[in-house]
Formats: sequence, C-alpha cells, structure tokens
Amino acid sequence: MDIGLKLKELRTQNGLTLDELSARSELSKGFLSQLERNLTSPSIVTLQDILEALGTNLSEFFNEEENQSVFREEDYYVSEKDGITTTFVVPNAQKNDMEPILLTLDAKSRSQSINPHEGEEFGYVIKGNVTLVNGDKSDELKQGETFYLNGKHIHYLVNDSNNEATIIWVMSPPNF
Repeated sequence: MDIGLKLKELRTQNGLTLDELSARSELSKGFLSQLERNLTSPSIVTLQDILEALGTNLSEFFNEEENQSVFREEDYYVSEKDGITTTFVVPNAQKNDMEPILLTLDAKSRSQSINPHEGEEFGYVIKGNVTLVNGDKSDELKQGETFYLNGKHIHYLVNDSNNEATIIWVMSPPNF
C-alpha cells in the first residue's frame, strides 16, 4: 500500500489543501507534504490524528477490499424459468444503486411483471422484437431500440414473435 498516495487521495477527496489539513491535524504543512510523497513515515498516533482530520480511521484506511468493477462470464448467475433466462451480470447487485441483467425471452414468452416501485429502468433490445407493456400502454421495440421508464406502473416485456429476444435491462434501485 502506498500510504502517502492514499493520504493525498483522501485529502483531495475531502477538498482540503495541505494548509487546511495542517491546521486540522496540528502537523506542519512540510511534514504532511513529505508524507504524501513517501519521504517520511508517520507514527501510528500521528497517522490516527491525520485520519481523524480526514474523517476516517485506521481500520477503514487499511481496508483494501475494493469493489469488483469487471465481471466475466464465470461471475454471472443464470436463472432459467418458463422460457425466460435471466443472467445477473453483476453478482450481488442488490447492494448497489442499480441492477443490470441480460434477459433472454424464448419465442411466445413474457418477462415477469414488475410491480410499481420508486425508481427508473432502462432497456436495450440486443436481438429480436418485444413489446413493452407499461400500465395501459404498449410499445413495440425492435433490435437496437431502447426504453426508459419510471416504475410507477406494472410493467413487463412480451415476446410474441417466433424468435428468441435478448434485452439488457437495468433497474434502479435493484428489484429483480
């Protein structure tokens, strides 16, 4: 771990100058500058003082668990039911602000109904043709077309064609 770089990133994330951090931590600007450039090392007590001034603590500072940002096919979770294949392309997305899925509808099938909810949804038809039913309104979508809606009405997709349809569907907040 590059302690100096991480301290500098925290300082800039907090919108602080070296002068401001110096005043908050009661350490000299020169010392803090040397820390950020890894020219010196802080004692544990000094690091605790700096981190407190930055609104964090030792435990959070040294926690290197980073959120995964790239997902490969082996990370996906696939659910198949009644002619619908739902591929959760971001595992455990329920903890995130949005949930993207890859939805494959067999010929003559429909997605699950999504009940009214707070939030928004986006869809992109990768392959095939589908009908978006949103409350009492229906819209035909073909390959390359998109939809964007709020969750105020019951909504779902229907594939009335004789061919499979594939859609990227993103919901915020997660609801699938």
